[in-house]
Amino acid sequence: MAQEVRGEFYDLLAARGVTRRDFMKFCGSVAAVIGLSEVYAPQIASAIAAGTLQPALWLAHGLCTGCTESMAQIGVPDVPTIVLDLLSVNYWETVMAAAGTQAEDNITATVDKGGYIVIVEGSVMTGQGGNVLRIAGKPGVDELKEVCSKAKAVIAVGSCAVDGGWVAGDPNPAKATGVQAYLAQNGIKTPVVNLPTCPVNPEWVVSVLVDYLLVGALPPLNEFNEPKSLYSETIHDNCPRRGHFENGEFVQFGSADQTAQEAAGFCLYQMGCKGPQTKTTCPLVRWNRRVSWCVESGSPCIGCGTADPLKGGPGNWVDAGTPFLSRLADTRLPGIGGVQPSTIGAVVGGVAAAGLVVHGVVSASKGRIKGVPQESEKKFDSKNKSSEGGDK
Repeated sequence: MAQEVRGEFYDLLAARGVTRRDFMKFCGSVAAVIGLSEVYAPQIASAIAAGTLQPALWLAHGLCTGCTESMAQIGVPDVPTIVLDLLSVNYWETVMAAAGTQAEDNITATVDKGGYIVIVEGSVMTGQGGNVLRIAGKPGVDELKEVCSKAKAVIAVGSCAVDGGWVAGDPNPAKATGVQAYLAQNGIKTPVVNLPTCPVNPEWVVSVLVDYLLVGALPPLNEFNEPKSLYSETIHDNCPRRGHFENGEFVQFGSADQTAQEAAGFCLYQMGCKGPQTKTTCPLVRWNRRVSWCVESGSPCIGCGTADPLKGGPGNWVDAGTPFLSRLADTRLPGIGGVQPSTIGAVVGGVAAAGLVVHGVVSASKGRIKGVPQESEKKFDSKNKSSEGGDK
């Protein structure tokens, strides 16, 4: 029977232009994303094959459809989306052919049958009694509560779904918040997995679903309900520009050498890079079939992976990180919340600047500093301090 299932599955892949080799390569990538050796690729392939037509609903709330675009524009063959198709996404309003009553009936039938997973894209807009966003003639929050309360699990994809994101930025007229916070406020105890970044990485979404199929349970989560395999190391830990940071080589806006600095791949720390405060695997997984990612394309990290589900609404990652070309942003500390790196610097002696303190703490925790003094203050940091002791 298992052989028959796999045969049908591979026939479906072939009909969509995907070879077994393409699929096994993808399964190896998924194994790496969820922290397994590539030798687990066959088991992952079997889990996906046996798990086809598992029901899922993709709900769209306060969003720009960026996460859907991220899922849709991954190249050909589009293996991750094919996997989602085979998982039977019964409702995904941005890309499905059905509309109106037929589309809403898909939700009703799936909820009535049970045993489904919900993927939520976008913030929960609670303003005006939930009428800021109306779906099928009703407040959008009604759909969210009904569908999520009966689901096996909820996956909040993208930073807007995690803490309200752009929609919840000050002054937040829509009264937007994140999915986990909203469900908790309404007594809904369905497990939530948060996948922040703006937009979400499609490989992360698929890896969580595959992990669920593989072991029949959600992956181990950190204190922010994020998969530990995806959100445990800072971007700075794995950044290809890190060597330039160590050497004090930074891109500087407006300098005569800016073009040459950018061409040489100098560190973007002075341009506001939030890499030392942001824990994601962006440098490793990247986007668009691992072609590139923000920092590699020349942009400083803006910290979208720091979205905190426990701190929705004003003060979320957008408010904490803007203006994005400012060097400092809140650093998340369990049980404390957002703390300025300059404050951390003061606590440890007021010597090291913000990013260097975070860098030193992370390096020490990973055994990179063993009996060797931490870095001395960079020239840039010593020359660019305000009267309050922080950075200009």
